[in-house]
Amino acid sequence: MYRIAVVDGQGGGIGSLIVRRLRDEFGETIEILALGTNAAATTAMMKSRANKGATGENAIVWNAGRVHMITGPLSIVLPNAMLGEMTPRMAEALVSSDAKKILLALNQEGIDVIGVGKEPLPHMIEKIVESIRQAIGKEK
Repeated sequence: MYRIAVVDGQGGGIGSLIVRRLRDEFGETIEILALGTNAAATTAMMKSRANKGATGENAIVWNAGRVHMITGPLSIVLPNAMLGEMTPRMAEALVSSDAKKILLALNQEGIDVIGVGKEPLPHMIEKIVESIRQAIGKEK
């Protein structure tokens, strides 16, 4: 089964939106692993119907190499992002993972990614769903 890690921190709002949309689109044909930098983020993603959830630095580092794909906001690969919740060890494990990464270019950390158009969050989540659909070969 295709395993997708959804990584988020703080309140888990972005991650929970991603989990909900992936579950609506793919049902139980994929396994969604909610990886939160804190318990609130993990809980929010679990409420959106992730299959499993784990919290904290060791959980993120351990699972980064055990999934096919990683998604979440761009800040998950930036050390000390999310008000310091994203440790350098977490960011390194995620960015170094062989898993395909599909990240939302949100300007939450004061970093603008040039060449990427600014769109509303729901439109960006739809692009995540389409990228995952293509990656796992599921036609709409």
